[in-house]
Amino acid sequence: MLSRSLAALNRRRTNPDENQKGFTLIELLVVVIIIGILAAIAVPVYLGVQSSAKDSAVTAEFDSMKTAAIAFQTTSTTQALPANLAAIAGTIVPNATNYTTAPVLSTSGGTPPTAFCIIGQATNGHWVKVTGTTSPVVTPAAATCP
Repeated sequence: MLSRSLAALNRRRTNPDENQKGFTLIELLVVVIIIGILAAIAVPVYLGVQSSAKDSAVTAEFDSMKTAAIAFQTTSTTQALPANLAAIAGTIVPNATNYTTAPVLSTSGGTPPTAFCIIGQATNGHWVKVTGTTSPVVTPAAATCP
């Protein structure tokens, strides 16, 4: 009896029926698990790259705003710094979609002001600060001007 059952199973293994093509449930589960693991690895990496790209875009804009403020001061007959970013709006227009808190220019150092600082918060939550003597600095903590 046992030998007949084994013989029948062996025949079935060597000659599968036409309707028994495809993947087993276990094979499909393994593929789904592998795809899930790859997605779990890829999503955080993508979000990190996206945040870095936002920082780079905002840093480039702050560098342009710094250059525009210095150019404004250089071409001004009184060597004055701009009172605010609107004064140099024709030179540089920050992309509003990049910021949670729009960039703000503040001046210091007397009349006319001799120093300036620009701060703003990007949509990824990072703060950016630039002065007339420094490059843009990105920080997760709120930035302040002196």
